[in-house]
Amino acid sequence: MTQHVLVVEDESTTAESLVHGLSAEGFAARWAASGDDALASMQSLPPDLVVLDWMLPGTSGVEVLRQLRAQGQRVPVLLLTARDAVSDRVTGLEAGADDYLTKPFAFAELLARVKALLRRAAPGEPTKRTVADLVVDAEARRAWRASQALELTPREFDLLVYLLRQVGQIVTREMLARDVWREANRITPLDNVIDVHVAHLRRKVDAEHAVKLIHTVRGVGFVLRQETAG
Repeated sequence: MTQHVLVVEDESTTAESLVHGLSAEGFAARWAASGDDALASMQSLPPDLVVLDWMLPGTSGVEVLRQLRAQGQRVPVLLLTARDAVSDRVTGLEAGADDYLTKPFAFAELLARVKALLRRAAPGEPTKRTVADLVVDAEARRAWRASQALELTPREFDLLVYLLRQVGQIVTREMLARDVWREANRITPLDNVIDVHVAHLRRKVDAEHAVKLIHTVRGVGFVLRQETAG
């Protein structure tokens, strides 16, 4: 599933560079230019990780962090700052930061820290999942059916991983809109988009196999389970 990263940075050039770089690495990255905008954005669409600049107009990054932790939100936060004194680092970590990166920094280091924080945030998440002869490697973002590689788009892969996580359970369009498409307000056109993606995924996973794995539950949603052709 695509992981969502919120970049909170008031300097537009830096923010655009980070959003572009993270998007190129397969993340769904978006930008908030102030602490208040960040808090509002997190309410409407919770991210999987926040890259948070310390020095922001209005509500500072550290204050945003304190508010998040006071609300009980455990989203991983990577704090960015030009402050490099030990006391500043301590302040940021005590406010609730999960990691700390001093400006200027190389994007490769930021990316490595983002990936490490996301791995830490999901302990016990299996790298590979299997159902019948379907194998999905979530880390490598590859899938195989009967040892044949499946050519999936990024969205189709996210959809397949989500169905696998709920194997044997019905997944509604509302769940897919919220958790895969990350749309807080589900609308009819999105249902059509979801149906098209499921149809494409089903063709790639099931078309050449007697054992079907992806099934439509009419009027409800979809389920991934093993069933023989009947």
